[in-house]
Amino acid sequence: MNKTIEKELFELIGDNHQMTSAETPMRPDAFIKTDYQKMSTIEKHFHAIMEEMGLDMTDDSLKGTPHRVAKMFVQEIFSGLNPANKPKISVFENSYHYDKMLVEANISFNSTCEHHFLPIIGKAHIGYVSSGKVIGLSKLNRIVDYYSRRPQVQERLIMQIFNELKSVLETDNVIVVMEAKHLCVSSRGIKDESSFTSTIQYGGLFNEKENRNDFFSLLNK
Repeated sequence: MNKTIEKELFELIGDNHQMTSAETPMRPDAFIKTDYQKMSTIEKHFHAIMEEMGLDMTDDSLKGTPHRVAKMFVQEIFSGLNPANKPKISVFENSYHYDKMLVEANISFNSTCEHHFLPIIGKAHIGYVSSGKVIGLSKLNRIVDYYSRRPQVQERLIMQIFNELKSVLETDNVIVVMEAKHLCVSSRGIKDESSFTSTIQYGGLFNEKENRNDFFSLLNK
């Protein structure tokens, strides 16, 4: 094949960034293997990748890297792929009859861009008005963390968090804002270190501009 055409085809495949669904695309057989079977396979493949780049895999500093990467992928930064790791959320009756907005701001999250497997680092801000159900504040953080720990695009991530909160709280009165720095923008390609990405999703009472403004006024205090 002509080298120019070969390069163009390679770049075309890499530039396909289309998001297909609000659900993370997973194969039906995704969890037939155990975590340790997956880690063993990933370790072998990552060893081959490092060798292909010309690294000396007999070096004491490098030879344990494939194992560390495999463990990190399965048990840490992509642990949110496995439904078994989904946090257990206890729901309580709103016995205080608090009927105004509750806001949890500046929830730190770390995710991974599914296009380049580089970090996404940011903050999430969540607000909801109870329709009779409430959850512990730390559970909001755990929901954000769970859905962040998988290959993501920010648009899908915010939808997954939003939909989970609506389901758990049994209300549409939810708003989620996410602000993040994408290292696939800052450390490669255009190498823009100053930009960040913001997304917002809301429903129910937050369709009213006045309620959204109240939410943002609380964030800015």
